[in-house]
Amino acid sequence: MKPGSTARDCPFDYAEALEFDPQLKSLLTDEPIARIRLPHGEGEAWLVTRYEDVRTVTTDRRFSRSAIIGRNFPRMTPEPIVQDEAINVMDPPASSRLRSLVSKGFAPRHLERMRVRTQHVVDELLDQMDQHGSPADLMEHLAGPLPLTTICEVLEIPEADSSQLRAHARTMMDTGIDNRDSAVHAKAEMRAYFETLTAHRRQNPGDDLISALATARDGDEILNDQELTVMAMVLLITGQDTTTYEIGNIAYTLLTRPKELAMLRARPEMLPQALEELLRFIPFRKGVGIPRVATEDVELSGVKIRAGDIVHVSYLTANRDSRKFERPDELDLERTTLPHMTFGWGGHHCLGAPLATTELQIALGTLLERFPGLKLAKPAEEVRWNTTSIWRYPLELPVTW
Repeated sequence: MKPGSTARDCPFDYAEALEFDPQLKSLLTDEPIARIRLPHGEGEAWLVTRYEDVRTVTTDRRFSRSAIIGRNFPRMTPEPIVQDEAINVMDPPASSRLRSLVSKGFAPRHLERMRVRTQHVVDELLDQMDQHGSPADLMEHLAGPLPLTTICEVLEIPEADSSQLRAHARTMMDTGIDNRDSAVHAKAEMRAYFETLTAHRRQNPGDDLISALATARDGDEILNDQELTVMAMVLLITGQDTTTYEIGNIAYTLLTRPKELAMLRARPEMLPQALEELLRFIPFRKGVGIPRVATEDVELSGVKIRAGDIVHVSYLTANRDSRKFERPDELDLERTTLPHMTFGWGGHHCLGAPLATTELQIALGTLLERFPGLKLAKPAEEVRWNTTSIWRYPLELPVTW
């Protein structure tokens, strides 16, 4: 903490398996709207942790995402991950127009095609894992390749390009200060790739999601070239790594909780409901994401936030708020209460959530059906976890059956 500052230093570097970050828990309990300092960026920010306050910040137009553009805002990574033109940093009505157009790419007929492709990929991957034999690494055989293969199929990205694009995405997520130059380069390389690809799809549309976005219309509105490029980038980044990590996290959580695993095996029809609870419960990332700026003075739960202040929210703590969830720190697969905030909230709720949910349901449902005797091949305490990224996930997940 700097002399004279009341802000808490928040590295948010806690990475003990999937235990909840004690600093976040402390903030939720003791100072639900707090001044914080993050590892990168300039100055201080507010952190809002309670469910209702998070909902207010993410829906009240006095808190602007677009106002962060051009600012060296407090953040988790050396280089901002988000592109200045991305939908992630737009406010209504610009974001509403873009979301309306992008949502057409996730129309039921497109989602059904994605579901069929996902099931095909899962079946192939699990066939290969079965042929490999027990024990096998679930991250290598299922969680790693599935989302990347699926999103590349959906976007029709050539297989030869996918590994380099994934490497760029991972570089952008690294939290190390010595990674800044590499992150800047990775972002520029990925953008150049998608500028070329989207221009080609605009001229030669096919059956893929980029083509669907390129040809989507809302009256006379279409995505311009820059919007299409950035949206394709966002889909690749958010459509693969985060789902990879959540497959690993959810599998680990179930394989270390025999009661819950037995319940799902006995009642496979409850998987969709159980996944919602698993998504609520698992702390899938470190710290915070993209902030907002207060455009005027706002009083929030008795705290005065001044115009120009940076405001972060924590979806992780909102998911553990005892004011909204009974026994919030317990995993209850039969929970049917409030919606979680793992995919965000309000105008920036994740557009790819339907695809991610489909992948999780198919991957985990098929895995449990195909391998009824699945269990960890080593003690849970020996599983190694990522410590260098904003995401939390097992590096390997050895299983036997």
